[in-house]
Amino acid sequence: MTRHARNSTAGAVYTYHEKKKDAQASGYGTNAKRLGKDSVKDFDCCSLSLQPCRNPVISKDGYLFDKEVIYQYIITKKNEYSRKLKQYEKSKKKEEEDCIKKQMEETEKKVSLFVKKEDNIVTSPLNSFKSEEEASTSISNMAEGRDKLLPSFWIPSKTPSAENTKKEKPDSTIYCPVSGKPLKSKDLIDVKFTLVKDNEKKSLITKENRYMCAVTHDILNNSVPCAVLRPTGDVVTMECVEKIIKKDWIHPLTNQKLKEKDIIVMQRGGTGYAQTNENLEGKEARPAIQA
Repeated sequence: MTRHARNSTAGAVYTYHEKKKDAQASGYGTNAKRLGKDSVKDFDCCSLSLQPCRNPVISKDGYLFDKEVIYQYIITKKNEYSRKLKQYEKSKKKEEEDCIKKQMEETEKKVSLFVKKEDNIVTSPLNSFKSEEEASTSISNMAEGRDKLLPSFWIPSKTPSAENTKKEKPDSTIYCPVSGKPLKSKDLIDVKFTLVKDNEKKSLITKENRYMCAVTHDILNNSVPCAVLRPTGDVVTMECVEKIIKKDWIHPLTNQKLKEKDIIVMQRGGTGYAQTNENLEGKEARPAIQA
């Protein structure tokens, strides 16, 4: 018997559509959603603040930042490293002091055992064949220098099971907040966008078409792959790079010789939910429903 409706309950088989619908309604299964334009940052926005750059700079990996924002990030990371370094040096100094204190306690214990042994003029023949620990007959917690070794049970740091965790030396390298690769302020290159020539008296942020290619004057947007020329910082399209610049490897504006490393491809990254033209679908992993 054929089914006459998609939601008919007369069928004996639990179909894929019914399973998918029930999973979506019950909160089970992976939830996927196509992200729109609002979830993707513009190509001329800072990768940290997600706002249009006033003084744009680009890293060697192709990520665009506002100079003020990325410098503030670098300074914050340097201050954090200095704080962690001070804590590391303080803990290392304390560890050395504890080691010296432990050695002094062991030496003091050996001296006290030696003095006690020498004070006994008559020794028992049975105890002469036993070790120093076995020769001790006192069961007091305060005998034979154990008063200094006995931990205070009401202090958490003094309990026998509490051990100071050894801190590792902090890493002084500053990493890019997007790519995770080492980042230095001297590697940041100033970017020069070419404004679109029009007679509209509008604010730059409100304009839909703000910048154009420095060579071909093509309008730049998220759908157009772009690159930055390292010597001057001009932004050009990848089509211009492939068809014009790579023919003779000469800068079209300054006639300067270029190399492969002088062309930095701009990463058209999105927000934390998506990457432009790479993954525009957000997924949320949820428990799977069993059929």
